[in-house]
Amino acid sequence: MQAPPLSSTDEQMPTHLASLASRARDYVEAASSANTRKAYACDWKHFSAWCRRSNLAPLPPAPQTVGLYITACASGSAERGAKANSVSTIERRLSSLSWNYAQRGLMLDRKDRHIATVMAGIRNSHARPPVQKEAVLAEDIIAMIETLDRGNLRGLRDRAMLLIGYAGGLRRSEIVGLDIKADQTEDGQGWIEIFDKGMLVTLRGKTGWREVEIGRGSSDATCPVVAVETWITFARLAHGPLFRRVTGQGKSIGPDRLNDKEVARLVKRTAMAAGVRGDLSEIERAFKFSGHSLRAGLASSAEVDERY
Repeated sequence: MQAPPLSSTDEQMPTHLASLASRARDYVEAASSANTRKAYACDWKHFSAWCRRSNLAPLPPAPQTVGLYITACASGSAERGAKANSVSTIERRLSSLSWNYAQRGLMLDRKDRHIATVMAGIRNSHARPPVQKEAVLAEDIIAMIETLDRGNLRGLRDRAMLLIGYAGGLRRSEIVGLDIKADQTEDGQGWIEIFDKGMLVTLRGKTGWREVEIGRGSSDATCPVVAVETWITFARLAHGPLFRRVTGQGKSIGPDRLNDKEVARLVKRTAMAAGVRGDLSEIERAFKFSGHSLRAGLASSAEVDERY
C-alpha cells in the first residue's frame, strides 16, 4: 500500500511548496519499510473481507466492529477454514487497522472498552509463555560452522550467516534483510561496509537506524568478516540482497532474499549436528535452538572471537 498524497491541491501549490510536499511524501514512505506496508495492506484486506461477509462497514472506524473482528480472529471464524490467530497476530492486525485508518485521516480508539477489554480477555485466554531459547556460545559456534561444507556455495553462505549473526548479535530478520550496499532494495533492512579492520553493519529498526561494528577475528577460519568476504567473492555478488537462495546442488545463486525462517532452521540443524547440549534428548534440543540463540549467545559470552 502506497502512502496517500498529503494534499489533493499539490498541483495548485507554488513551486517551492510543491517540492516540499513531494519531499514530505518521501519521508512518509521512509517511515515504514516496504514489508511493513505490505503487511498492513494485507491485514486491511483481511478486515475488509470479514466486514463484507458480516454485513458491516469498515469505515468509519467503529470500536464495536473491531471488537467483533478480533474476537473472530481469536476464535478462528474470521474466514472460512482458517485457524485461530495467535495473540501476536491479532495485535499486529490491530496495529495495521490503526495505521490504515490514520492514512485516511481517521482515528481508531484502541482504548475503547469494546476493543481493550476484548483484547485483554484474548491475551488472558490464549497467550502462551514464550519458549526460552538456548544461548549459543563461542565454542558452540565454532563446532557448528565445522559441520558445514566449505566446498559449495550453500556452506559458504551458511557459515557467513552464523558468524555475522553471532558476532553482531543480529536478529534473524536483520541477517537476511542485509543488502550488499546502501539502499539497493525496497525490502532491505540494512547493509554492510567492509574495511581493513572489520565491518560496519547499518540496520533500520523500529526506532531508527543503528550501527553494529564487527571486528576481524584472530583466525580467518572463524572470522565473520572473512566469511562474508568469501561468500561475496565466490557467489559473485555486487548488488542486492546479501544472503540469497542457493540452487542446483549448491552451485547456483538465485536473486531472491532468504526467508528469516531459514536462519532458525540453520541454527537448529547445525546445533544438532555439532552435538551442542548433548546432555539433552534430541526432542529437547530441537526445541531449544532457534535464530534467537545467536543473539542470546553473544549476550551470554565474553569470548567473542574478534580483534579490535
